[in-house]
Order: sequence, then structure tokens, then C-alpha cells
Amino acid sequence: MKLVFMGSAAFAVPSLNAAAANHTVLEVVTQPDKPAGRGMRLKACPVAESARKLNLPLFQPRSVKPPEVIDRIKGLRPDIIVVVAYGKILPRALLEIPPHGCINVHASLLPKYRGAAPINWAIANGELETGVTTQRIVEELDAGDILLSAKTPIDEAETADGLYGRLSLLGSDLLMKTIEGLRRGTITPSPQDPSLVTFAPLIKKDDGRVDWSMPASEIYNRIRGFRPWPGSFSSIDGKRVKIIEAAPADIQAPAAPGTVVEIGKHLAVACGEGLLYLLEVQPEGKRRMSASDFMRGHRVTKGTALT
Repeated sequence: MKLVFMGSAAFAVPSLNAAAANHTVLEVVTQPDKPAGRGMRLKACPVAESARKLNLPLFQPRSVKPPEVIDRIKGLRPDIIVVVAYGKILPRALLEIPPHGCINVHASLLPKYRGAAPINWAIANGELETGVTTQRIVEELDAGDILLSAKTPIDEAETADGLYGRLSLLGSDLLMKTIEGLRRGTITPSPQDPSLVTFAPLIKKDDGRVDWSMPASEIYNRIRGFRPWPGSFSSIDGKRVKIIEAAPADIQAPAAPGTVVEIGKHLAVACGEGLLYLLEVQPEGKRRMSASDFMRGHRVTKGTALT
């Protein structure tokens, strides 16, 4: 098929590579290069970098809503428009262009986890399974009919950055099956069940602050889910400490949540339910280190409070 590919984030790169290998990519639409780093030099997003490596036509409008942008894409006469981690809402005029519609690869099993951060929230909420879904794009966010889906288990120690990579590959495979199914007319779109809808809102920096009143298992899930950004963090004596690696334990300690109850090789902190053993941390302005190294260089004793 002839397609226009719209994407920005690294999650979309495997899908772009697969599309370029199996179909005619008329143009790649992505976000403009943005200033980054200490020197604030312009940096391309991952999809733009990949498009240039593949020598694909690249278009980087600030918005896809202006009539001239819509006319440009319409003039390409694509059979289908593919959207993967693009980061912008498409107007109706754009959705009406391709005969096979606009389709999206979403990193959850819709209708669960509609929104910007489905991978993070699936792990943070302790899900044991997730997947990817291809759907028709409509004006309501992630609400279009389901085309195909693919499931995968979430390992009990898996982090969001690891799952991100796995789902990006699973999504590229599902995208190819979806395009072929639409070409052959073998896919029957399925409406989403409104009663099963859940949401995965954009993560904020403060989501990473540990609430020690939560059960240790839930804190652990959030540590996994918010890696690498914003990370999970707490404060000791007013200094922020990022928690890199931890392990929950079903042990109840007679101490207020956030209190250090055990020191030694690891540092154990009382939670609303159970204990959380801190294995690796990163003090503010310093490198990552084991909890034992951290305790040797900081005044942490039984009874120290994390806030």
C-alpha cells in the first residue's frame, strides 16, 4: 500500500522501518527539530532521524491543522495514514483523506489505558498483562474501533523502559498484519466497550514522589512504571534521593510509613503495608550507588524518616 507515516517517538521507529520495508512510504510526517542539551542545538526526534537514514521524504510541520498541510497530504493520495506515537491530534479533514482510513498503533489492550502513558501506568498499577492494539483513529482520543490486538505478559520485575522496547517491536508486527488485513478486507472493526475504558494520563514529575503510606508492592510497581522518567524519589534530611532498584517484602514493622527499620546490606523502609528494601539509590547531585554504599556516606540510622 501507499501510505503516509506520522510519528515522533522512539516507539514508532520499528513501525516505520517495517512500513518502509513492506510498503511505499510517500512521506514521513513528524514534529520539528527542537533545541536540546546544554548548547540548545536543534535535535531531531527519533522518527525524523530514522526517516533521514532511510532516505524517505520528510515533512515537519508545527501543526497538521492548517489547510495547506492538509492539502499537501491529500495531494499525495495515500491509501492509508499510519500514526504511531506522533503526539498530536489529527483534524477530521485529515482523517477523511485515505480510502482505508487512518490507523494508530496504541501500546495497550484497548479500551484499557487510553491516553499518553499506557506502558507506565500498566506497570505502575500492577497489571500482569498488556499488549498493543491497532485502531481506527477518530476525533476522540484512542476511542476508535479496534482492528487487531496482541497480548504479552508483564514480568514481575519488568520496568517501563524495557517493556517500551518489547511493545514497539510487537506493535510493528501488528501494524503489518493490520495493513495486510485491510488490503485484503479480512478485518472486521470492533467497537470499544465503554464500560471497560480506563485512562493513562500524561505523567507529571511529582508522580515520582513515593507515598510511603501505600503498600510496599504498590510502591515497587510505581518504581518500575516510572523508570526512567520521572523516576521514583523521596527525601532524607531535605535531600532528594532517587530509588533505582528496590524489592518489596510482606513483613509488617511497628513503625510509621517512611521510617527506616533495618540497616545493613540493604535499607528497609516501613510502608503502609510491608517493607520496601532499597537496593540501589542515587543521592541528589551524585552517581548511582548501592544502598550499602549510600549508608556508609550518609547519616542513616534506624528511625530515620523518608518524606
